[in-house]
Amino acid sequence: MSVGVAKDGRSNRPRAPQTAKREAILAAARKLVARSGFKDTQINAVAETANVALGTLYRYFPSKAELMVEVVGLVAQREVDAVGRVADGDGTPTERLSASAWLFASRALLGRKMAHALVAEPVEPEIESARLIYRRKLARIFEAIIEQGITRGEFPEQDVQASGACIVGSLFEGLVGPLALDSFSTDAERQNQAKAIVAFCVRGVGG
Repeated sequence: MSVGVAKDGRSNRPRAPQTAKREAILAAARKLVARSGFKDTQINAVAETANVALGTLYRYFPSKAELMVEVVGLVAQREVDAVGRVADGDGTPTERLSASAWLFASRALLGRKMAHALVAEPVEPEIESARLIYRRKLARIFEAIIEQGITRGEFPEQDVQASGACIVGSLFEGLVGPLALDSFSTDAERQNQAKAIVAFCVRGVGG
């Protein structure tokens, strides 16, 4: 049987067993972190969910921290890509700043446990380093919009890096951080809190 290329451009060659097992482990870890957070995700449960032996899991990821670092990288990049697509879309800098910040906030509300794990859950230093990379990537997206707004005369002159960091800080600390405590008792209250934070960020940048 010949091996060709699928319509989406990917090879339809069967994945190597090693690759498939590694992907299964990562998928299982993401699923469990989204349900329980990093601390309460047990490595035995990851192996069981992935349908692999514990020894097999450790061949790919020698420690739980290494596995969780990769989970952070994969999930964070997915979020960065989603926000980046909106930031690069149509509209004025103000519109795109509001839309991209709102997208982040709305996705965080939909996946509250994962959002909290990526932002605020106490974690090992290795995982925290991966989360800082995530934070910086998000800030750069907002910085780019702010720079465009300044160039077009839509935003006043400002420290772009400081403004980007403040937006991320507002979203992380004002919205995502309290999610695990469920400070906002209803979906409507959480939505209103998210809208208020996004509006605050846009006002701060727009002067």
